[in-house]
Amino acid sequence: MNKRERVMAAFNNQPVDYVPTGFWFHFPEDAVSDEQVVANHLQYYHAIDADMVKIMSDGYFCYPNEQIEKIHTPQDWKNLTPMGKDSPFIRNQVSRCRALRDKLGAQSCTFYNVFNPMSYLRFQIGEERLMHDLHEAPEAMASALDAIGEDAATLCEKVITEGGCDGVYFCVQNAEQDRFTVEEYNQLVAPSEKKALARANGVSGNNILHCCGYAGVPNHMAVWQNYPAKVVNWAVFVENLSLREGKEFFGGRCVLGGFDNTPKGVLLSGTKAEIKQYTEKLLEETGTRGVVLGGDCTFPRGTDVARFKWVMDAARAYKTV
Repeated sequence: MNKRERVMAAFNNQPVDYVPTGFWFHFPEDAVSDEQVVANHLQYYHAIDADMVKIMSDGYFCYPNEQIEKIHTPQDWKNLTPMGKDSPFIRNQVSRCRALRDKLGAQSCTFYNVFNPMSYLRFQIGEERLMHDLHEAPEAMASALDAIGEDAATLCEKVITEGGCDGVYFCVQNAEQDRFTVEEYNQLVAPSEKKALARANGVSGNNILHCCGYAGVPNHMAVWQNYPAKVVNWAVFVENLSLREGKEFFGGRCVLGGFDNTPKGVLLSGTKAEIKQYTEKLLEETGTRGVVLGGDCTFPRGTDVARFKWVMDAARAYKTV
């Protein structure tokens, strides 16, 4: 099997010669230009002989819609409209993906990181203002999230159809149990997420749903349980939901993860022998079909990539039949 065949087999719950892995981290804060990011991805890819590439959206976390400057009251959010397919925000990210795909060729699958609409806005205006305005004018904010969802949907579509990605790594957040009730989340946040994910699924059947536990607070996982995606990745240690349990929870779909991405996790704190032992135990518990090993989330800047290679080597040596 080549890398592409192996990853696609895992995504489709088919036998593999070895279980593939996918780890990623943010690159240096002063290296977020498209050219630097492409170069850093290529260097990382070749350094560990990566099985797949999740393209980071470093430099594009915020939602730079100039109309936001004219929003002075919570009710004003109803006036927000999408930036559109020709905005630099979308075109530049598509170009980043295309540049990396052209350099990688067809040898490896690539997936681009796209955030959910609420997170794009949270990065842009801050947590305090976002939550205040959501509570003050929920209908106006829902309208704004729908507009941002249109741009997120366009981004999903374009990085696949023009950027050459095999799919997106769609990051859903903000369902922490201390932020919303399930009903509030489904009413205010979920529609814009589903809108973007639907557009991605319309052009690729190989998208990854990342249920982010960045805040360290358990999420209402049930709100994402039936979101349509080929692969699901979540914070195993935040949600206290193992890969094996999660595979059942998400209806038997391919699962990605299993490694704590924080300093206390075995990958960052363990020895080579401990990491090898953990990898083998994880595969023994979870099985080898419909599994991609990876992190709960993005690893910290400066992570020694040799540690990812230790996992890869253990996985490649593990008998899958």
